[in-house]
Amino acid sequence: EGALRCFHTPSSQLHSVCSSSSCLPTPAIAAFLAPSSSSMATPTPPPLLLLPLLLLLTTPLSSSSSSPTAVGINYGQVADNLPSPTAVIPLLRSLGVSRVKIYDADPAVLRAFADTGVDFVVGLADECVAKVTDPDKALAWVKSNISPFVPRTRISAVTVGNEVLTGKNTALIRALLPAMQSVHTALVALGLDRQVAVTTAHSLAVLETSYPPSAGSFRRDLAPCVSQLLAFLSKTGAPFLINAYPYFAYKADPRKVPLDYVLLQPNPGVVDPFSGLRYQNMLHAQVDAVHTAIERLLGKAKASELEVRVSETGWPSNGDLDEAGATPENARRYNGNIMRMAAQKAGTPLRPNATLQVYIFALFNENQKPGPASERNYGLFKPDGTPAYQLAATSPPAANSSASDGVAAGEGEDGGDDMFDPSTGYYTISSATKVRFSTGIGVSAGFHFVILLRTAALLKGLSLSL
Repeated sequence: EGALRCFHTPSSQLHSVCSSSSCLPTPAIAAFLAPSSSSMATPTPPPLLLLPLLLLLTTPLSSSSSSPTAVGINYGQVADNLPSPTAVIPLLRSLGVSRVKIYDADPAVLRAFADTGVDFVVGLADECVAKVTDPDKALAWVKSNISPFVPRTRISAVTVGNEVLTGKNTALIRALLPAMQSVHTALVALGLDRQVAVTTAHSLAVLETSYPPSAGSFRRDLAPCVSQLLAFLSKTGAPFLINAYPYFAYKADPRKVPLDYVLLQPNPGVVDPFSGLRYQNMLHAQVDAVHTAIERLLGKAKASELEVRVSETGWPSNGDLDEAGATPENARRYNGNIMRMAAQKAGTPLRPNATLQVYIFALFNENQKPGPASERNYGLFKPDGTPAYQLAATSPPAANSSASDGVAAGEGEDGGDDMFDPSTGYYTISSATKVRFSTGIGVSAGFHFVILLRTAALLKGLSLSL
């Protein structure tokens, strides 16, 4: 068959730190991020709740799930101490996650998740991109990496390369779109194009301007490439993927970037002076800058039909001494609030009626990732299956409000739940969430039953739109 697997351990899977003005808080951006000096009071933070418990009620990990949550997870494997793919399934059940993104097309992972109903985004590595510009090699790759696993394993997309446009390899940049076209043509030939989309993930450094969101624009040197890529995505119905990390903006200048704003915590928000839209968090502002940049190249009509997804976002629970904000407290707030936002199926201020799909980075701490300590501490779980920290989220403020709207926080109550710790404001994940890897059995049924009962009672006091 001349199969082309290009299977590898993605050792280069390192977060790129934005160096352009689109990502770092220049004085103008810092002014935009700063809390308003108006008389509007900052909302009182409401009680916190454990999102995995909430998601257990809304998105069971099974093929019968008819309305999966908008949250997904990046399952990286740059480590030598991770559990087997089969043992990962119970962890995803404990989170209620039904969308997974991987950085290759690992056959062991894809086989393990057969008949689970989990939706997969698989990756074609950067080193394979130039090869699959050849239609025959693209067909061989699809036959090797996609065809053997569908339909039992649900594969919804292939990402061709990762953050290629903002890399330094000009040959790779030139090969990107032809490679995507060849892979799509191969899927068409095999009758898989309606099931499997072809796209690629971008760093926020593709933007030349992101302040304010209504001024979002792509880098001028990349605009010709991006225009052609957008035309391809628009024609094939594939999403535009962006890797967005508010953490990097805070790390770059923690004195000027408000922590609550980047953590999706209650805060006064900031107003885009041109659109009048109020932004309650940096992630939404970043995504809407991408929406605006796409509009500039495609026009409003076509841009409104092109979905933007956050293919990576997360917060490290540990870091080097010079990595401000890399703490378990901040990680649990950020990722917990991302999961809350996904459970609400919330949109952005510019696209309030379009659910924003988000993939959290990452499932596990990965001990072989290069770079600063934070790179090895993005996981929700430790390799032994225990939580890296407690996940928590606040009840949300009024979503997507305009500048004239008040910002009201949602109200919650503990209802006498003995899992609630009033001293910390968190609901705690029991150590029972540790997966028994030796037997392949997941979290205990008793633990799930108690969680379901207690979470159901808790939800009675919350005004979440699930």
